[in-house]
Amino acid sequence: MIRVSQLTKRYGAVLAVDNISFDIEKGGVVGFLGPNGAGKTTTIRILTCYHPATSGAVHIDVLDVFKESIEVRRRIGYLSESTPLYPEMRVREYLQFRGKLRGLTSSERTVAIKRASQRCWLGEFINRPIGQLSKGMRQRVGLADAMMHNPEVLILDEPTVGLDPTQIRETRNLIEELGQEHTVLLSSHILHEVEQVCTHTMIIAAGKIVASGSPKELREQFSAQGKIVAEMRGPKEDVESGVRALNGVKAVEASSDHGWMKVSIESEPGSDVREDIFKLASAKGWSLREIRRDGATLEDFFIKVTAQQQSKSV
Repeated sequence: MIRVSQLTKRYGAVLAVDNISFDIEKGGVVGFLGPNGAGKTTTIRILTCYHPATSGAVHIDVLDVFKESIEVRRRIGYLSESTPLYPEMRVREYLQFRGKLRGLTSSERTVAIKRASQRCWLGEFINRPIGQLSKGMRQRVGLADAMMHNPEVLILDEPTVGLDPTQIRETRNLIEELGQEHTVLLSSHILHEVEQVCTHTMIIAAGKIVASGSPKELREQFSAQGKIVAEMRGPKEDVESGVRALNGVKAVEASSDHGWMKVSIESEPGSDVREDIFKLASAKGWSLREIRRDGATLEDFFIKVTAQQQSKSV
């Protein structure tokens, strides 16, 4: 549904997007993550026909974004982080106006406004001036606008900004539902949100795609290089030296807690030393009350890979 090939964008001497390529298949919710200045917003603006590229190709379905931008805009719905609205208009008036711009007939607009306002919980605010709405409510108006023409592709940039906890949960559920009918590209700084709703995740840093996979795959990739935590009862020096001597152990940190030694172990990539730790404790006669791999989050992986890429670009 979305095909990006060798996309590059320069602003003078600044290389914002560096020869990236990716494919997004029809259906599902794809997370697009990156720190500030990574090239994420620039990429989104190119996909939505707001910016030209320096080089490369982008297609929405079979349409060339650079040569068929008018038709591409009919196929996509875009919610920007700061939704531009007309504060003097009432919500219904604004959606009517946007529907006309999209070429919807009067009857089509009536159906579209009803559907979008229901899905975005705007019913009781439909006749209220936009200028009287909270930031979260204005975000919901922007989302309704993006959905009005029932587009094949939805590109949502920080869709839960300004929403209260209940609205955030409702919006996440809506995005999951939309992923069953549309192709959704979701940009968010809330990594827990991405883990909950996205079927696939891409991470961009320093203008390059540095990781791609499901949230679970990325967590497991990080966990494979992560830490193991064990709690055992034994002399601190003996525990530290014994664990450090095991094959595959890179580093050991130990602290005492009411007679129990809590040991944090960093292992070599691909190594799992949990069984060796159990055997060591048994051989030494140390009580072992816990041994586990320290659970990695998408945030852990995000911080690691973006830091690595940014250090390379310095």
